[in-house]
Amino acid sequence: MAKYQTDFLVIGGGVIGISVARQLKKRYPEMAVSLLEKEADVGFHASGRNSGVLHAGFYYAPDSLKAKLTRDGNFAMREYCEQRQIQVNACGKLVVAKDAADLQGMDLLLQRGHANDIELQEISAEEARRIEPRAKTFERALFSPTTASVDPVTVMNSMRKDAEAEGIQFHCGVAFKGRTDNGVETSQGEFRTAYVINAAGLYADSVARKFGFSTRYRILPFKGLYIYSDEPVGAIRTNIYPVPDMRNPFLGVHFTVTSQGKIKIGPTAIPAFWREQYEGFSHFQGLEVLDILSRQARLLWSSEFDFKRLAWEEMQKYSKAHLVNLATTLVSDINIKQYQRWGRPGIRAQLLDIETQRLEMDFVLEGDGKSVHILNAVSPAFTCALSFSNYVCDYIQKKLN
Repeated sequence: MAKYQTDFLVIGGGVIGISVARQLKKRYPEMAVSLLEKEADVGFHASGRNSGVLHAGFYYAPDSLKAKLTRDGNFAMREYCEQRQIQVNACGKLVVAKDAADLQGMDLLLQRGHANDIELQEISAEEARRIEPRAKTFERALFSPTTASVDPVTVMNSMRKDAEAEGIQFHCGVAFKGRTDNGVETSQGEFRTAYVINAAGLYADSVARKFGFSTRYRILPFKGLYIYSDEPVGAIRTNIYPVPDMRNPFLGVHFTVTSQGKIKIGPTAIPAFWREQYEGFSHFQGLEVLDILSRQARLLWSSEFDFKRLAWEEMQKYSKAHLVNLATTLVSDINIKQYQRWGRPGIRAQLLDIETQRLEMDFVLEGDGKSVHILNAVSPAFTCALSFSNYVCDYIQKKLN
């Protein structure tokens, strides 16, 4: 089989993989940077299927990586899109309360926003309705003016074009198979390299174990679905989110306004039975099913969070009527007949600590002087891609010194 030579080899053609490759090329212009992607093109999985929301950063605990990277990532991604003339819908976000019980959670978000230096406004219910007349909230709401929406596929295509112009070599349709003494084995032969960057998303833990990492972590997949609205552009002016359950890494069913001004409801966080369970039995992997089912079974009886309740609530969201009904707590005048079209499904690669039976809420990296493994690049990783790539490259530089 053919042998390839490169200085840095990135595994995974999502937004994180491409952003890290570009940052490496910027820092080490004389070195060769190559990227492997098992699909025919980049962004086939989470990066091309995510909501497109650029988050502001007020959800995250102040001592977390997400808190440190989301604010800067939001600004950097918006600046990138403006430079490339990619449409940005700077529509903001309302966080609304169902009842008095939500107000404490809203206060926590406001505290985190201030701690993270995020622009976040506490407003009255009347002020919320001025921003979006159909919004429903109890007493007050939060408004995030820096939340925005972009088209993730357009962003991914632009980033690949930039990366190729900068000299990064893309090898699409090439799958990682294992580690060798000098690099990695792939479906197209050996790639010899001095350093490997694992940004393989749904398979990041599997790749990492080939290098002796991710011993206590496994990816647990969750399926995300949105229902698209037939209402006209501008029928809802801003993203509208509930106060989230802070015990879970999911933000709850909400209204997203796309870069084109259209509306969608979602997402779900339905436990998946294999890693790429998008539709029907596509990409079915029997061994994955057995492994994931066994982990889910253990979580049903022993987990730091209530997986049994979460799984039951999420499975019900396969019903369009149920999903739309949940959304009616946020917005008035919803007609279910206008919410009938499922969007393209996505899979969230959520990291599970198998020792504590806890879902990891923050980004997780492991590595050494030969490789780095990005194990938990979940939401808001798309927002954070440019700032996160700087963080990863700082990590690599320390390991190489």
